[in-house]
Amino acid sequence: MFSDRVRIFIKSGKGGDGHVSFRREIYVPDGGPDGGNGGKGGDIIFEVDKGLNTLGDFRHNSKYIAESGAEGGKRRCTGKNGEDLIIKVPEGTVLYDDESNKVIADMSNNNLREVILKGGRGGKGNMNYATATMQAPQYAQPGQDAKELWIRLELKVIADVGLVGFPNVGKSTLLSRVTNAKPKIANYHFTTLNPNLGVVDIEGGKGFVIADIPGLIEGASEGVGLGHDFLRHIERTKVIIHMVDAASVEGRNPVDDIQAINAELEQYNPDLLKRPQVIAANKIDAIYDNGEKNPVDILKETFEPLGIKVYPISAVTGKGLKELLYAVRHILDSMDDNPVMFEKELDINTLFDNAVEAFYVEKSPEGIYLVYGPRVDRMLGYTNLDSEKGFSFFQKFLKETGILQELKDLGIQEGDTVCVGEYLEFDYYD
Repeated sequence: MFSDRVRIFIKSGKGGDGHVSFRREIYVPDGGPDGGNGGKGGDIIFEVDKGLNTLGDFRHNSKYIAESGAEGGKRRCTGKNGEDLIIKVPEGTVLYDDESNKVIADMSNNNLREVILKGGRGGKGNMNYATATMQAPQYAQPGQDAKELWIRLELKVIADVGLVGFPNVGKSTLLSRVTNAKPKIANYHFTTLNPNLGVVDIEGGKGFVIADIPGLIEGASEGVGLGHDFLRHIERTKVIIHMVDAASVEGRNPVDDIQAINAELEQYNPDLLKRPQVIAANKIDAIYDNGEKNPVDILKETFEPLGIKVYPISAVTGKGLKELLYAVRHILDSMDDNPVMFEKELDINTLFDNAVEAFYVEKSPEGIYLVYGPRVDRMLGYTNLDSEKGFSFFQKFLKETGILQELKDLGIQEGDTVCVGEYLEFDYYD
């Protein structure tokens, strides 16, 4: 089953805790600390698999959790690192943060492998905390917490040209004639349920990839019909071919159809209308002289003054196809060869290790000074305040973050009580 949009939960491995132990050997009565460090947690890695063309496998499993690092051991033994978890995706998959809707990574072009969530660092064992004044530290650092995130995967096909049009105008027939694709073709609406890709080989010129984008109808950008599911596939294309039924076999007005689809493209993503467009006026073999103005001429009069060239074709007989394809190739030759990429909008490391992460300083009605918030909690989780080194780090943290200055601004005096987080309480002395 073709699937191009899924929401999944990812979580890196937690770092293993440091170990507390002491050498206990015969003839070594005062063995020092020998608790080893914890192992690093596994990373969450996304990797392109060019053999995949759908996100369907993710519908059966929506949670991906890497292995945690093992706890450190005695005799300075470091815990085993957790295994990385590699998640395979089709080329062209874009990763979004589900909450902010910002792009985390675009798995296409040369970006074929990316570490999205790093595993937690292993905690230090008590062998690291021995000092001249503390020769038997009973403390080991806990492993760094795992990082977790809900993300959205969207597959946006990689094609140079997007073929758009209302159902049953002949897009699949055109694709089958000019490329190596074998789309399903029948005379009823919504035959094409998946984006079809094909390579156009041009004699004496470079080929290009064309994608049949199915299901575009009025209201597509609002989720009507199949359009909302497939509009995303046109976002990478550099040139748009509007295909219309110039003969109005089903009573549709080709001018109205182009204007309606452009309105849908603009509503979905206004930048799409900045891309070059051409019109393939199909089914000219079914146009009969009935004394009225030729519909191809009407299309030319309406759109060519806007810079959109009209090419009369018959996808069934092949008439006019060469002229259309060479015109598209000429447009592509004037453009950058690099595929359309989605720029990264969210740095995961910044998200999880934000230097300006919130902390709060306030004075309670009882005269106690309170310091709390996510950044404070993180500092307390990785600092051994019982050691000289740890307490020195704590003092530096208060100064560099501006907490100390905020306490002074609130009027703190020597001897006043300060509560940091939930458990740490001390008397303030400058």
